[in-house]
Amino acid sequence: MRRGWKIAIGVVAALVVVLAANTFVVSGETKGASVTVPGGRILDLPDGQLQVLERGPRNASPIVLIHCYTCGIDWWDGMLPLLEQRHRVIAVDLLGHDGSEKPSSGYSMPDQADVVAQALRRLGVRRATVVGHSLGGTVATALTERHPGLVSRLVIVDQAPDRRYEKDFPLTGELLYWPVLGQALWQVTPDFEVKDGLGIAFAPGYDVPDRFVEDFDRMTYTAYDESPRQERDYSDEMPLNRRIARTHVPLLAIFGAEDQIYDSAAALATYAKVPGARAVSIPGSGHSPNVEKPAETATLVLKFAKPAAGP
Repeated sequence: MRRGWKIAIGVVAALVVVLAANTFVVSGETKGASVTVPGGRILDLPDGQLQVLERGPRNASPIVLIHCYTCGIDWWDGMLPLLEQRHRVIAVDLLGHDGSEKPSSGYSMPDQADVVAQALRRLGVRRATVVGHSLGGTVATALTERHPGLVSRLVIVDQAPDRRYEKDFPLTGELLYWPVLGQALWQVTPDFEVKDGLGIAFAPGYDVPDRFVEDFDRMTYTAYDESPRQERDYSDEMPLNRRIARTHVPLLAIFGAEDQIYDSAAALATYAKVPGARAVSIPGSGHSPNVEKPAETATLVLKFAKPAAGP
């Protein structure tokens, strides 16, 4: 009996050591930047390396696209052909995402906004219509606050003012954020479960593209864990609607009517109170109308954007 207990204690101790070692390795992982989309390129900036994609006439008024959490530039694929006809379109990958660098730190909203600002200045972009989807909406808000000369109009796509608008999140998704256990699950979660988990970003029954699973797989655990934590800290300090109202930048808020992450009606009602704001719900779409309803979303952006250059 004593021998059995010793074996059991030894197994548990060994498991603890393995989990601790895994936690150290996974949490300390970094990755460099690499081109992941056709036409993309890497900008080597003071605060990190970002992948950017430029489309459309360079002398046209700019539209800047900032993607969601665990996403990448390819989440804008359905909208790009419509936007680029009359605008210079710049899509960026945030630090920790897709083709951009995955450092060990630098995931706060001000940090992300600053490196996006560095990219826009490098490209000679100013007074842009900035479109941010989910996490990208928070970064776009920080960009508007911190670098007002770069943003003339702001579009928020399915990002609530703060966490009070969140719906209940599945426990299985929350486990990945738990200390030690989260790092262990990160190593062993198969792609089919990742794809199933990404379903919450769309209307029920939407078929998640496989390329979005690849975007998720390119992340490090640090980027995965820190990004939503920093996002919540930023909106807890002051909700996005109040931040945007202080900038006096024109706002368009777009939500999918079937958003599974946020209470879209309540969020839109709050944004509608920002002076001069327009709030629009897209029927039949979930949290990602830029993917699910790209034509409708692009049309709204084009009507709102700074007028395109003439012939």
